[in-house]
Amino acid sequence: MPWARGILSLKKGTLDILPGALRTHEREAFAHFSQPTNNSPNVLFMHRSAAGKYHFQQLSDLIDSDFRLGAQIDVNYGADYQALLQNPAFKSHLVLINSRRGAWKMIQAGRLDGLIADELELEHELELEQMSLSDEIKRSDLIISGELAAFALSKQSLPPDFAQKFDQSISSMKADGTYQRIMETYLPCRVSVANLGCE
Repeated sequence: MPWARGILSLKKGTLDILPGALRTHEREAFAHFSQPTNNSPNVLFMHRSAAGKYHFQQLSDLIDSDFRLGAQIDVNYGADYQALLQNPAFKSHLVLINSRRGAWKMIQAGRLDGLIADELELEHELELEQMSLSDEIKRSDLIISGELAAFALSKQSLPPDFAQKFDQSISSMKADGTYQRIMETYLPCRVSVANLGCE
């Protein structure tokens, strides 16, 4: 489901668990958070033509450009992004989208210059969708956020002790090798439990 719907469903209690979430003060009002479970930075990806034209050192640099940035509705891409949302000049460059799949097609069609996306999820997503974009989509050097993601657990639908039991299970999986085996099913690398991602 679109991320914004997932957040709303978690808040209402019609969704129990939402993976890949960043802990924020606002979300803590309706969700408990597990211990960190994965480390995959949010990176700016661009169409190849944009990659040759723009060389941003930080996200705020796009304010003085004509860059069109795709971003998912209600997704938190880290502190810098959240702060820039208060700036109308930055917001004028944003094209809000429901799903990344649609955004990749918009980039292909020349309607977007780039998109913020989770680095490792991107590779898996394009493979699942059988979208041959490797020649068109380029990873920039601009890392938007390197914060660790976790599972968000609904306070509305889950019992108070669920988060503690959930964390105990995650710790056990990290200790017995289950975490590494699961992660290596999806990641194109050898997984380090200490790094919560690729070695």
